[in-house]
Amino acid sequence: MILLKLALFFGVLSFLTFGGVSSVVPEMQRYIVEENGWTTAADFMQLFAVAQSAPGPNVLISSLLGWRVAGFAGSLVALVAICAPAGVLAWWVSELWERFRDSPWRSAVQRALTPLVVGLIAAGGYIIATPGSPDWRLWLIAAGSAATMVVSKVNPLWIMAAGGVAGGFLL
Repeated sequence: MILLKLALFFGVLSFLTFGGVSSVVPEMQRYIVEENGWTTAADFMQLFAVAQSAPGPNVLISSLLGWRVAGFAGSLVALVAICAPAGVLAWWVSELWERFRDSPWRSAVQRALTPLVVGLIAAGGYIIATPGSPDWRLWLIAAGSAATMVVSKVNPLWIMAAGGVAGGFLL
């Protein structure tokens, strides 16, 4: 039953992952933590941090959450469910998308998706920065990291490492 719930949830979620899996982190957190109680908000945040720091795509969060919920089988189910439906749809639509390469509606759709992706990713940042109740220290680390990304060309790995050190001292 749990594997079916995971498959259905991540399968539907796969169609909303504009800009990557980070854009649907708030919904993952709501469903996994608040609705089903499969993990705590702090554990969710830690799993997200591990997934983001590991090499590879950010879709690894789904695999880690599946592992937390139902072990190895849950990990596979969650990963396949979040990748396969959207992948198949993209494959089917890609020919049509290329056929209308110079169409005005194609560029309009692309322009419309940009603020959607930014908003979804910002919502994900909010969820990660407030695992339980809002904490000014987490907001300080997030703001410092974002400011550094905007004003400098520092490798994001150094920013993550600095955020980890700051979290060690502040938290």
